[in-house]
Amino acid sequence: MFGTDGIRGKVNSYPILPENMLKIGSAIGLYLGSKPTFKRPSAIIAKDTRLSCYLLESALTAGLVSVGVDVTLLGPMPTPALAVLTKSMRADFGVMISASHNLYQDNGIKIFDGAGNKISDSCQANILDIINSNRIALVEPEDLGRVYRMDDAPGRYIEYVKNTLPKNTTFSGVKVVIDAANGAAYKIAPRVLWELGADVISIGCAPNGVNINKDCGSNCIENVCDAVVENGADIGIALDGDADRIAICDENGHSVNGDYLLCILATYMKSVGLLKNSGIVITKASNSALVDFLSQIGIDVIYSAKIGDKSVMKSLIEHDFSFGGEQSGHIIFRDYSSTGDGLIAALRIILVLLKSGKKLSQIIRPFNLYPHSSINIPYSADDILDRESIKDELDKIKRECPDLSFMIRKSGTEKVVRVIVEGKDEHKVSYVANSLRCVLMNAS
Repeated sequence: MFGTDGIRGKVNSYPILPENMLKIGSAIGLYLGSKPTFKRPSAIIAKDTRLSCYLLESALTAGLVSVGVDVTLLGPMPTPALAVLTKSMRADFGVMISASHNLYQDNGIKIFDGAGNKISDSCQANILDIINSNRIALVEPEDLGRVYRMDDAPGRYIEYVKNTLPKNTTFSGVKVVIDAANGAAYKIAPRVLWELGADVISIGCAPNGVNINKDCGSNCIENVCDAVVENGADIGIALDGDADRIAICDENGHSVNGDYLLCILATYMKSVGLLKNSGIVITKASNSALVDFLSQIGIDVIYSAKIGDKSVMKSLIEHDFSFGGEQSGHIIFRDYSSTGDGLIAALRIILVLLKSGKKLSQIIRPFNLYPHSSINIPYSADDILDRESIKDELDKIKRECPDLSFMIRKSGTEKVVRVIVEGKDEHKVSYVANSLRCVLMNAS
């Protein structure tokens, strides 16, 4: 039931069914609320702007209340805001209702413990065990949980985000295009930038329940690129539906690879003494040129065990680093957040831009990426990468190309196989990537 980032799927299909969400809510409450911070276990729930969030919110709330958990509803809020407020409100756990960058037909949940961290794989397994073994014990009527609404949640998070910047920071004179993907940050993101003094042009900030991530946000940064050129902006920022991911473009309307974002942020943090232990965590999806460049300037690079910002955060804790992220735009500043936070990343990038005194295009690409090809192949059979015939074909290609690096995995959020091929020879990279595409498409 659990994928790379919580539970996700098409609404009204397994596992995103109302009756299943009811069971999941009860199971989460029983397991994570077994040792309440106060006398009664408490949880907070946030959501993005999908129409189906009303359905899931009601079902999850009912499940939690049925096992004696008090619930506070935050309304539409970014995923990183939920993580921050779970900790600051001393809740026992938090649940984010979102399918991140997926379209409105999908939805899901991300679960955070009382410290604001995404729950571990073992915790997920225990929750599933409660559901599968039918060990959901409902409380007596007098012990039912209560439900509350928190109206000032956006304001609390706005102030929190602003306070991650150095005191007296102002964005006065900076023109910014912000695209919130018609998602969870549609009010918060423009407001934060405006309060910091920026001249703000907002797009993708008019959700209607079905337009989240549709031709907007980090899924479609072309809109931001066009708006930057049309308005003569200094930078364009695109978030995804739950605002834990960021994509940007420079003043010329050129989109910026996520590895360059990681690079300029890590370099800046090292220059001002904020890069703890002079190291960062990335995933295998990043280009090797990033690692080579950072090593030349004295920054150590550690790869997380898996894809996903949960795995990145785990490695940050293990190595006591303060910064890391994914090429896809999940960027973690461990001093401020336990998950990817697109808004905090955006503010830091603008800060770096101001401190440099240069145009973004002049600082954002300090090295050349090695040739690489990234493709997604839809599949129908779940065992596509487990078949011996497919394994043999893939292993043969890898053996014949020892000078190339590969990443081949099933997505945890979509029904596609993600393939990345990287090397020094652009033509060979393209040829091998197409070969892999043919093998996997024929198998699916």
